[in-house]
Amino acid sequence: METPDERRGPLPQLKLDELLDELQARLDAARSTRDRVRSLLEAVLSVGRELDLEQALRSIVGAAATLVDAEYAALGVIGPDGTTLSAFHTVGVSERQIAEIGSFPEGHGILGELIRHPEPLRLEKLSEHSASYGFPPEHPPMSSFLGVPIRVRDQVFGNLYLTEKRGGAQFDEEDESLLSTLAVAAGVAIDNARLYEDSRLRERWLKANAEISHSLMSGSERAEALHLIAGHARDISCSALAAVAMPVEGSRSLSVEIAVGVDAEAHRGLVLPLKETLVGLAFSSAAPVNSDDVTQDERISPEPPRFQGLGPAVAVPIGTGAGDVRGVVLLARETGRPVFSGRETAMLQGFAVQAAIAMELAERRQDAERIAVLQDRDRIARDLHDLAIQRLFATGMTLQSAGRFITHPEASERVLRAVDDLDETIKIIRATIFGLRVRENDATGSGLRADVARVAGEARPGLGFAPSVRMEGLLDTDVPREIADHVVAVLIEALANVARHAHAGRADVALTTDGREVRLKVSDDGVGIPADGRRSGLRNMAERAEQLGGLLEVAGSSSGGALVDWHVPLPVK
Repeated sequence: METPDERRGPLPQLKLDELLDELQARLDAARSTRDRVRSLLEAVLSVGRELDLEQALRSIVGAAATLVDAEYAALGVIGPDGTTLSAFHTVGVSERQIAEIGSFPEGHGILGELIRHPEPLRLEKLSEHSASYGFPPEHPPMSSFLGVPIRVRDQVFGNLYLTEKRGGAQFDEEDESLLSTLAVAAGVAIDNARLYEDSRLRERWLKANAEISHSLMSGSERAEALHLIAGHARDISCSALAAVAMPVEGSRSLSVEIAVGVDAEAHRGLVLPLKETLVGLAFSSAAPVNSDDVTQDERISPEPPRFQGLGPAVAVPIGTGAGDVRGVVLLARETGRPVFSGRETAMLQGFAVQAAIAMELAERRQDAERIAVLQDRDRIARDLHDLAIQRLFATGMTLQSAGRFITHPEASERVLRAVDDLDETIKIIRATIFGLRVRENDATGSGLRADVARVAGEARPGLGFAPSVRMEGLLDTDVPREIADHVVAVLIEALANVARHAHAGRADVALTTDGREVRLKVSDDGVGIPADGRRSGLRNMAERAEQLGGLLEVAGSSSGGALVDWHVPLPVK
């Protein structure tokens, strides 16, 4: 006879096992979901705590690889042009492999697909996609792929690329969802890191402006302030070269007064025209002018060569607006470095505006001090004229009248001599009054720098090209006017000789002074000076040098033409 259990049979037991298995599966799925959510939260926290942008990007790549269990991960930062990658951060590829592969990808193939269509992309096999280009030699094999865009304030910052899920599995919808969620957190982290970086940069710019303002208001020379402007701009913007060009009075040109960094000597003293040059355009337009590569930019004169190894550059006016530009600061980075972004240019422009305001305030203060000195001179002159001279004159008249009543010859002679001394004293005081009331010559454009720039500009039609001009030293301060006139005359003669006889395609003018002598060199790449050629012009230059105790030397130039070297000593101060 069957028992009740035997009558029920095995079916109920099987259903119970199935229920238990299903329950176990759901428990495992819930546990797995819990673990993945915990991993997602840990990843979000890890990328959110970084404030340094580069460190944040590396943290994002590492967290993404861990979150979806991928063997390889990369983060590509989209460049300013919006079509290529400007930076690439990887996980899973060693430094040796990177060196063997070569340069980082620029955003073609599958990587470019995400740039063109910023939506999540999941592939079982990379090679089967129509945009796949394959891999370069030495690149590790990759099959499965998952990519998601990273947005920062509704703008695509870059893309996360994950390949080769461990264990040979495929990326699934859950991986895509987790990675998309991480990408949102990454966008917030990147935005925070950018804001923090901006705040630190602004702090550095403000400190630099404060130092420049303090220097100027403390009575420092303009050259020292320009050195500070160039030095701070170069350091804060991570540039290899910084140069400051100031306008030459009375001439439509700029002179590079300060240069620091790579090939600074080649830039210092150059005179650049306002038209058709990067620096000149920034000055005339009162707006920043950028260049992606100065070595290929037509707005950069090829001679003299001075930008080797440099690429991105920007020229920013020093001023508060059109009509109030005091100069231009030029910055250039090494080849391969990123171009100057709009954000960097805006900060640099703000720095230049504050520097211009500080320069203007310092000039206003100097003007006020000068006016106070002149007013004080006027008061002294007026007092001397109205009080001292009148009293001396009255005293002299009194002595002269009293002399008629003196009968002793020696006493009478002494009184007359005292009257003469009073007359001489009155003359001295009047000469002093005249000296106090003499004003400095306010005429602009009368310095040696301006004269040389003007002569070089006027020589352009005859030469058929603009001569290169370099000026160094305190030319307007150390060179007396009478010597400066000789310098200008010699330069006119030298350029005229190049135009008439040299058949040159290039001429270089270099005018320098070290406070002890002034030296003018004019060279060209022409045919040189023939042995039987006319030398009246050279004789005139030599006579001018001999009159001033100097010397004229004529030789061949490095470019095959002629070199005229005219130098004379300066008077000892």
